[in-house]
Amino acid sequence: MSVPTRPSLRRSACVAVAASFALGALAACGGSSDDTGSVAKGPSGKIVVLAASSLTESFTALGKAFEAEHPGTTVSFSFAASSELATQVEQGAPADVFASASPATMAQVSDGGNTAGKPVTFARNTLEIAVPAGNPAKVTGLEDFAKKDLTIALCAPEVPCGAAADKVFAAAEVTPAPDTLEADVKATLAKVTLGEVDAALVYKTDVIAAGDKVQGIDFPEAADAVNDYPIAVLKDAGNPTTAQAFVDLVLSAGGQKVLSEAGFQRP
Repeated sequence: MSVPTRPSLRRSACVAVAASFALGALAACGGSSDDTGSVAKGPSGKIVVLAASSLTESFTALGKAFEAEHPGTTVSFSFAASSELATQVEQGAPADVFASASPATMAQVSDGGNTAGKPVTFARNTLEIAVPAGNPAKVTGLEDFAKKDLTIALCAPEVPCGAAADKVFAAAEVTPAPDTLEADVKATLAKVTLGEVDAALVYKTDVIAAGDKVQGIDFPEAADAVNDYPIAVLKDAGNPTTAQAFVDLVLSAGGQKVLSEAGFQRP
């Protein structure tokens, strides 16, 4: 079934939302008083957050808001494919928090005893067809991904967006004919924004983040491959207190607002 193209939404103003949000909702991450009136030590110092590439815009905004609310803290990010980040954790890369685009890659880390507690799902995401602005190839749906006269980009099957793509193609009974398999969703989307491919399958949030450079096409089979995003403090975190405060921010009402503005669904 063909679904008409629609202009993608402009990139959500996550940084602006986070800036105002930092003045209020983030206060919950600060120090608290005990019965004696003393103030417990709050977040301080630096943390390193490993996060799926599809979280780039929203987590960058949350990191800036966190730093604004807690002067002296620094949140550094490493964005990449979840499978790559999971391998880095297993190999002992120094990091405090891991946010994955799929339960399977998080399980790779938690089953190995590398998380400080049980991972928590904080967001969900679905796939969308991305085409260059104007849709020059007149792509209408998943069936076009089987056309050999079109140039197609997909995520590699070992990364979450690629695994999700496999599910939707199976549901649609379409055998895709990709011209390139990319290492993560941002690299896949870049093929569209640069005009190097006629279409790609990426997350809805990435279509939104690309703004006017791309158009998004919804398709019904996307409901067959919804990705849950789990987050956890890592067992060997060098700064577990601040790491947990950042995780609490992501799970808070304010954090969920930033994620929703970016196009993520609530878990």
